[in-house]
Amino acid sequence: MQRYRTKEGQDLIYESYEKLLTTWNVVHEQIDIISSFGSTHIITAGSTTNPTLLLLHGTADNSAMMWIYNIQQLSERFYVIAIDAIGGSGKSEPNEKYYKQFDQTAWLDELLESLRIETTHIAGVSYGAYLAYHYAIMRPSKVKKIVCMASGVASSQIEVMIKMMKAFLPEALFPTETNCKKLLRKLSGPNYSVFENNTELMKHWYYLLKYFNNKSMMKHKLTIFNNEQIESIRDKSLFLIGEQDILSNYPKSINKLKDNQLNYKIVKQAGHAINHEQSKEVNTEIIKYLSR
Repeated sequence: MQRYRTKEGQDLIYESYEKLLTTWNVVHEQIDIISSFGSTHIITAGSTTNPTLLLLHGTADNSAMMWIYNIQQLSERFYVIAIDAIGGSGKSEPNEKYYKQFDQTAWLDELLESLRIETTHIAGVSYGAYLAYHYAIMRPSKVKKIVCMASGVASSQIEVMIKMMKAFLPEALFPTETNCKKLLRKLSGPNYSVFENNTELMKHWYYLLKYFNNKSMMKHKLTIFNNEQIESIRDKSLFLIGEQDILSNYPKSINKLKDNQLNYKIVKQAGHAINHEQSKEVNTEIIKYLSR
């Protein structure tokens, strides 16, 4: 399966990826780590003497765009490792085994082993939030605390699929620049200008919609956990949800957090792109919770 619809599209995305990294304004390093499922691209920033923090982006995103408004503050307090999801729209390169028998837990196990990390904090957005609580449940001894943004706890595959279809269709089927802007405004709260006023970020978002093949991420399956499993992360998790997030702020999702007594906060004037739209508040919440 091709991750990008055209070679030209891939080149545009990679070129834009590098341009976004120049706007991070932090010293960083790009590394490729070989695992059973291919090559995983990571970006590290901050002192190695600080606590480790893995950053996990959403389904159709990548590290360069996801953490553009967070990396400066987070890398002052943590040794940050931003991971491009294998099979996703970043620079990780999956192999044949990824498409045949991908295992999310084994993949992260191998990454941590390669990096010689025994325990870590994790923060993720959307699908990255799911992956954060998934790994915390599967490997409790390896995870100190997690911050899950723009996500609740999935109740069923169908529920997630329906929400995704309502949010992204029909605009994602016709990725013009106009539809790109329409989709952005539908997903965001009132502070969508943080995207629209950033020319390179907006261009990158358009390239991803137009050229990335989302089917490549379908090997990242959702596991529906029972209440006992969910309760196991009660004392190590914080959920940050945008007030206008149509994908995660709805009664059934919020009630599941309440029923399992999970720690959550509604962030005002934020939609699904919560860490972009309200970056200062989100950065403060992450640092405060993980440093507590």
